[in-house]
Amino acid sequence: MLIKAERLGALLGRAHLARLYAVSGDEELLAIEAQDAIRTAARNAGFAERTVLHADSRFDWSLLDEAARSTSLFGERRTVEVRLPSGKPGKEGGEALVRYAERAPDDAVTLVCLPRLERSARESAWAKALEESGVWVDVAPVERAALPAWIGSRLQRQRQSAPPEALEFLADRVEGNLLAAHQEIGKLSLLFPAGELTFEQVKDSVLNVARYDVFELPRAILDGDRARIQRTIEGLRSEGEALPLALWVVTEELRTLLRLKHETAAGRPFSASARELRVWGPRLNAAERALERVSERGLAQLLARCAQLDRIAKGLPAPRSDSDPWLELTDIALSASIS
Repeated sequence: MLIKAERLGALLGRAHLARLYAVSGDEELLAIEAQDAIRTAARNAGFAERTVLHADSRFDWSLLDEAARSTSLFGERRTVEVRLPSGKPGKEGGEALVRYAERAPDDAVTLVCLPRLERSARESAWAKALEESGVWVDVAPVERAALPAWIGSRLQRQRQSAPPEALEFLADRVEGNLLAAHQEIGKLSLLFPAGELTFEQVKDSVLNVARYDVFELPRAILDGDRARIQRTIEGLRSEGEALPLALWVVTEELRTLLRLKHETAAGRPFSASARELRVWGPRLNAAERALERVSERGLAQLLARCAQLDRIAKGLPAPRSDSDPWLELTDIALSASIS
């Protein structure tokens, strides 16, 4: 069974727990909360013992087979937790997961913790076996447009609310970092009583707490969000982010767009090129829209400017470039959003 993470609470509230749960997603806060909800439900249902298997690259998969066969010395029910941070069990691990899914023990609740899987892994035999034998919990990221509503719902959990402009302000400040948003929402519950918060209260509480993620910059470029591009680069600069990393992230996105533009212009299907270049999820539609407004020539010129900026960052002379490398990076990113 495949469900969204939002439905997990209602499902766990039913009389009987599933034998097996798989939680998959890169949104760390939501994945942790989903895993904790399953652990709590299992503990409340009497599954007292707990076995944790860390399936790294050196993991002995026979331990999983052993976990399926073993029983508690004291006859207690248990949870078996399999943590697979890479999402790639390999041939041996994949076969072990299929075997385990087919005969998951009745006296245990099994929790498999995974990152968001690539399409090939998601369609593998082991992933399908986990979904068919239990509950696959899909932890989807919270997109920027949905972030104010997400913050509002979290405030409601602690019996607080805030006007729309306050929710938008907080969403801008945390820049999509749900862990940062979670911390600031929790801080509001400590600072103020239940009830309606004012914009000034929210602003004073969260001012200067943004944590800017350099890897959010490409999405802002794809979306053509000029205000977010400027805000993100200014935030990265003020927080001491290394310029070479920010430049590399922008350069790689421009290279991807240039290749997509070249291949689609030559008649290759966008979906095939995007899959080969590992463009998927919400980024897929954003990239397709971006191709409509960019040109091969414009992208090539921007990549040449990136090369010039790389020279500046290394202390080498670069004619016709802004003397301030962060301003030059901002101009390149803004130009990419409207090319």
